[in-house]
Amino acid sequence: MSQNPAHRERPFYALGLRLAAIFCLSTMSALIKIASERGAHLFEIMFFRQGMAVPIVVAFVMMGPGIQSLATRRIGAHISRTAAGVIGMIANFGAVILLPLAEATTLQFTVPIFATLLSVMMLREMPGIHRWGAVIVGFVGVLIVVQPGAGGDHFPLYGAAVGLFAAFMVAFISILLRQIGRTETAPTTVFWFSLLSMPPLGIAYLFVAQSHDPVTWALLLAIGVIGGLGQMALTAALRWAPVSLVVPMDYSALIWATLYGWVFFAMLPTPATWIGAPIIIASGLYIVWREHRLARANTVAATTSQPS
Repeated sequence: MSQNPAHRERPFYALGLRLAAIFCLSTMSALIKIASERGAHLFEIMFFRQGMAVPIVVAFVMMGPGIQSLATRRIGAHISRTAAGVIGMIANFGAVILLPLAEATTLQFTVPIFATLLSVMMLREMPGIHRWGAVIVGFVGVLIVVQPGAGGDHFPLYGAAVGLFAAFMVAFISILLRQIGRTETAPTTVFWFSLLSMPPLGIAYLFVAQSHDPVTWALLLAIGVIGGLGQMALTAALRWAPVSLVVPMDYSALIWATLYGWVFFAMLPTPATWIGAPIIIASGLYIVWREHRLARANTVAATTSQPS
């Protein structure tokens, strides 16, 4: 999406949007876990999440650039993004169901680590020693949180594997979005992902559809609405400030995950999570800061190298 320079003059508005988005998505995660415990199937949850997002995206676009902005000539790229997105959503929602909220959220903080590794394999980028060091430190934090070999029912290793795979898929999708974003706006990408994911999710839904009590139906609808609003707020925040400014707000998710885990499930993070989470967060923040610094340096170098 093209950014109007004037938009960058509203950083506090962007931070507020990002914080609101993280609140919505954290609330959605809590509702997913509650709905699952009330008997809702994973595919039911995914169907309602995506189905409710379509009208929200359309309304968002109609209030901005207009419905014509949703047109695309890269339907193949959107199909690839949708396939990856559905797989990532299965893993992401699965981790929320399998793990305590705080631990599932902490594993999501490894996305910058996986993004750095994937940038080497997919984009042929070559991170320097600083970012490689941050990657190593981040994985040390993961080992502290997961404690492989320690056992215990509070943090099952199967759930940890699903959570890490979810973070890997988010990083992989971010690479795809970077490539798609050269020609497509963010609302267009969100719209086509939501729309194209409905047929396969609808088929899956037919095999698991079941009756629910009114509270569970309300939870499923709320998951879709709150998740859609959160996605739009994430998109809108980037219109008013650079990525490096707003992304650190994502770590506020751990506050909400801890609160919801305590209130709804009587679970607090393990001592290992309190130790490992700050290490993972510090690693991710350093990678974001380093990429921002290098991008600025490259911009300055490109500007000064141009003939006057």
